[in-house]
Amino acid sequence: MRVLLMTWGSRGDVEPLAALAVALRGRGAEARVCAPPDEEFAALLARAGVPLVPLGPTVRSVVAGPTPPNARDALRLAPELVAARFATLGAAAEGCDAVLATGLMPAGARDVAEKLGIPYVLACFHVLGLPSRHFRPGARPGTPSPAEETDHRVLWEQDAQRVNALYGGALNDHRAALGLPPVDNVRDHVLTDRPWLAADPVLCPSRGLTELDPVQTGAWILPDERPLPARLEAFLAAGEPPVYVGFGSMAAHAPQDIARVATQAGRALGRRVLLASGWAGLAAVDDADDCLVVGEVNQQALFGRVAAVVHHGGAGTTTTAARAGAPQVLVPRIADQPYWATRVADLGIGAAHHDRTPTVASLTAALSRALAPETRARAGAVAGTVRADGAGVAADLLLRTITEHRSPVAVEHP
Repeated sequence: MRVLLMTWGSRGDVEPLAALAVALRGRGAEARVCAPPDEEFAALLARAGVPLVPLGPTVRSVVAGPTPPNARDALRLAPELVAARFATLGAAAEGCDAVLATGLMPAGARDVAEKLGIPYVLACFHVLGLPSRHFRPGARPGTPSPAEETDHRVLWEQDAQRVNALYGGALNDHRAALGLPPVDNVRDHVLTDRPWLAADPVLCPSRGLTELDPVQTGAWILPDERPLPARLEAFLAAGEPPVYVGFGSMAAHAPQDIARVATQAGRALGRRVLLASGWAGLAAVDDADDCLVVGEVNQQALFGRVAAVVHHGGAGTTTTAARAGAPQVLVPRIADQPYWATRVADLGIGAAHHDRTPTVASLTAALSRALAPETRARAGAVAGTVRADGAGVAADLLLRTITEHRSPVAVEHP
C-alpha cells in the first residue's frame, strides 16, 4: 500500500507525519510526506528515512519576519496554499491508496483524493478547531463576530463563513477545473464528520467536547535516538539540572526580551539556564557559565534531565515534556497554545503564564510553582500515563481504512 501524508505548518505539524510514516513503513506500507521545504523539516524527514515532496513556500519565510503575519498576509497565503496543494498533491497522490492531511486548513487535499477515488482523512492535534457547543472558535482572519454574541452555534457558523472567505473561491475554482462540483462549507468539507485526533487522551481529552465524532489515536511520536552534543553533555554534568527555555518556531511571536527575563528568573531561583535558540534566535545575555545556548537537539533525551521546561505551549513540546516527567511553564502565544497551558496547570504538572509579557518577577513566580516538589511528583505520575503508541494505532487504522475501501463488506446489524 502507498499513502500520501500532507501538511503545511510548523515542526509540530511535520514531525507527527514523520512518526506516522515510520509506523506505516514498519507495517510494509510506503509513505511519502508533502510538507513545507524548510531546511529543518527536510533534515527531520531525512533522518527518519521518509521521502519529502516540497509543498508551498517555507514556513520560515512566512512567520520569521520582524513582525508576526497579519490578516492581509493570511488573505494572500490562503489561495496560494490551495493552488500549491492541487498542483503538488495531484501528482504526488498518483498511485496512492489514501491521502491524510493536517496542518493549516488543508483545503485541496480532500478534493485531490475525491478526484482519484481514494480515501481521505483529516487529522488534528487538538480539538479547538472542531465545532463545539462548549467553547468559542479561535481567532481567524476576516470579519470578527460581534463581541456581544454568545451563542456558540452562531459563532461557529460565522467561523465557517470566515473560512469560506479565505479559501472558498480558490478551492471551488480548482475543483471546477477537475470537473468537481462546488463546496458550500469549506471548513466542514475539510474536517469531515470523523477527523482523527492525534493527541494523548490524558493531555487532551475529547469526549463530548465537539459536535463531530473524532477518532482519538494518541499522539504520533517519532522516536529520537540521537545523542546529545558533547558540549551539552558537559554542561549537564557540571551542576544541578538546568531550566530549559525554548520557543521553537515562534520567531516574531516569541515574548520580547525573553532570554534576559528567563535567565534572570532562573538565577533568582538558583538555577542554571539552557536556552534553545529556535527561530526567535534566543541568545545568552552575558558570558556567565551558568547559561548555555543550544540549537535543535533531541528533546526526548534532554527533557528528563532538566529541572523544568519553559516553552510556548506547542502540542509536541508539551507532550514530550509530559512524557519525560519534566515540570513545565507555558507562556502561550497563539492558536492552541493557551489550551495546552491550561491543561498543564489543570493536571498539576506545571504552571500557565497567560500574560503575554512575562517579567522577571512573574516568570520567577511561575517557575517557582513548577519547581515545587509536589509539581515534579505529579509530573512524574502523569508521565507514566502518556501513551507512546499513537502512530502505530493510526497506521493500523489507516491501512484498515484502505483495505475496507478496496473491498467493502456489508455488515449486518441485529
